[in-house]
Amino acid sequence: MPRQVFLYDPPERFVAGTVGEPGQRTFFLQASASGRVTSVALEKTQVSVLAERVDELLDELVRRTGGETAVPAVTPSEMEDSGPLLPPILEEFRVGTMALAWDADDERLVVEAQAQVPDDDSPEDTLLGDDDDEEGPPLLRVRLTGGQARAFAKRALLVVAAGRPACPFCGLPMDPEGHICPRANGYRR
Repeated sequence: MPRQVFLYDPPERFVAGTVGEPGQRTFFLQASASGRVTSVALEKTQVSVLAERVDELLDELVRRTGGETAVPAVTPSEMEDSGPLLPPILEEFRVGTMALAWDADDERLVVEAQAQVPDDDSPEDTLLGDDDDEEGPPLLRVRLTGGQARAFAKRALLVVAAGRPACPFCGLPMDPEGHICPRANGYRR
């Protein structure tokens, strides 16, 4: 089956967002440009780790260059995005493998999200490679400026944190009707 590559270089918008109520949310990465919208589903932990790694990579770039890079130290206020996901929210694929890279020539952060593949395939061989690979799982590739990457990471961390509140005793998420707390010997909190 021919590989489908969703390339956004650069995107007008690249965000993490959710659909559903806390505790039942589905997480998405969504890229859009020139009237095209691509949404891919992934797990909450994948969004969290991606945002953390983006921030770490950008912080390291700023540190190594002594601030002489096109990467801002914090998210520029004009790039902050708190809007909802753009319709239609149609899942192109569920993300299995992700990769990050810094393109020093163009000063762009490259984010790749590849569809899940069966265990016997080797997805690492197809990430951050050439688009010339005609075979392989679908791939979302987004090339972000430093400011866009900072804005993505900030929003993604806020989206992850916006879930159910944590129980003050055990730290597990609480539903609106409470939860059975292991630290309270099974009584509801």
